[in-house]
Amino acid sequence: MPALTPNPRVPRKLFRRFLPDRDTVRANRYLAKLDAHSTWLRHPNLWHLNRHSVAGGFAIGLFAGLIPGPLQMLGATLLAIPLKKNLPVALITTLYTNPFTIGPLYLLAYGYGRLLMGAGHHPAEVEPFAWDWGHWIDSTRALGLWMLSLGPPLAIGLVALALTLAAVGYATVHIGWRVHVTLAWRARAQRRLQSVKSGA
Repeated sequence: MPALTPNPRVPRKLFRRFLPDRDTVRANRYLAKLDAHSTWLRHPNLWHLNRHSVAGGFAIGLFAGLIPGPLQMLGATLLAIPLKKNLPVALITTLYTNPFTIGPLYLLAYGYGRLLMGAGHHPAEVEPFAWDWGHWIDSTRALGLWMLSLGPPLAIGLVALALTLAAVGYATVHIGWRVHVTLAWRARAQRRLQSVKSGA
């Protein structure tokens, strides 16, 4: 029986179920303007589903998702294009931050920042931020003031947490991709073995 090698294309079907295609992303009104005046959006790695491009896009999305304000997708785009990582993956991944998760994530970043600043820093206790969907403009303004009240621990913690999430996300995709390919390889080898036995 010929030797079998893992197929790196196996996980692509899984990603294609959830990701927008190239035309959908490029149709965005902001990206369409960029695409019309440059070739930046035409690099293959921005769209191909290979292990390195997807892992990089996932890491970029995790990092950009913690950018304050409504700039996460812009940040992901500005990072994915020069780094030539999968753009749809980067954009979709930023959605892990939203009005439901932003408060807990920023409190986690605040605690991370306090830890990094050491025991000598004794900030006041801060209550979790509560988003009010009925008054989202006021809530956005209140969120900004809440963030400012957290001061340096939040600023340091956001950068540290963003870098940590990006590193963990990058490694997780690489490991998960390898495990998926290995399991697919074993399943295919088992099917071939059973086919040989049944034909003997």
